[in-house]
Amino acid sequence: MPRIAATICTYNRYDYLAKAIESVRNQTLTQEQYKILIIDNSPDYEYAQKVQQEYHQPPFLIYHIEKIPGLSNARNVAAKLCETEFIAYLDDDAIASPQWLEKIVAGFDSFGTNAAALGGRVDPIWEIERPTWLHDELLSYVSVVNWGGEIRVAKPDEWFAGANIAFRTQDILENGGFDVSLGRTGSGTSLMSNEEIHLLNQIKSKGKLTIYAPEAKVDHLVEKKRLNHAWFRKRVVWQAVSDYQMNPEKAIEEAQSGWSFLLEYFFGLPPKERTIRGLFYDTDDPKQFREQLWVLSTFTAMLLSGFDGVEK
Repeated sequence: MPRIAATICTYNRYDYLAKAIESVRNQTLTQEQYKILIIDNSPDYEYAQKVQQEYHQPPFLIYHIEKIPGLSNARNVAAKLCETEFIAYLDDDAIASPQWLEKIVAGFDSFGTNAAALGGRVDPIWEIERPTWLHDELLSYVSVVNWGGEIRVAKPDEWFAGANIAFRTQDILENGGFDVSLGRTGSGTSLMSNEEIHLLNQIKSKGKLTIYAPEAKVDHLVEKKRLNHAWFRKRVVWQAVSDYQMNPEKAIEEAQSGWSFLLEYFFGLPPKERTIRGLFYDTDDPKQFREQLWVLSTFTAMLLSGFDGVEK
């Protein structure tokens, strides 16, 4: 019986999908121990059926077309369908290392049945050269994960990326799955996130363990279309909205504490930028761009709260 399902949720990205599938076909974990599960959320149902015919090879590879949109829903569907002890999620534009599944299963086994979730390292595949203005502290917005060290129980500040995350399937189902009000839907007009964080918080609140396993590694594409100032501003604003959706009280409290920094930021800009332009002008200075994004995040939370509690 397979122990783990390597799951790829996809939306209209068939060129990338083929490479992701190929990477999970070629794993060091013996084939009888895993299956591949594809959840196709693409809008063109007829074309999805054609692709399904190409890949659908049960019981090893199951290709499921899911008409209800949304990444969180697709992941929940996968958890209900997989019938395996563990489920590992890989983005459709990621490439799993050959030992990916072997290291995930070994990680869960090493920490016992109280281990409910496991995240691995995510290295970037830069479609174009990394911009000079992209500060290291902003790499999380393109799902780069490298906490270093050996396999261990994750520290409180060590988060996982959805591009490379695995769960004990039962713990997904018992905790209500991924919140469908969070996460991406469709082609990316909305950049809602936090669905993994919300589920991990639910799991940890019950005393379960989350494991960081750096050798369970994947490479993840950072597309050219994301490597510009405007995309990062959009990503940060939607992150602020996601944080507010998940925990309004915490988001408001953090925004209120950032009011003085917001003022310092504006007063430190060149005079011509000390207007609304200060929130969106392009700069090649990585430190200044990082500060601009932090201010955007704070300002978004303030707007959502109606500036309640902010010093006038």
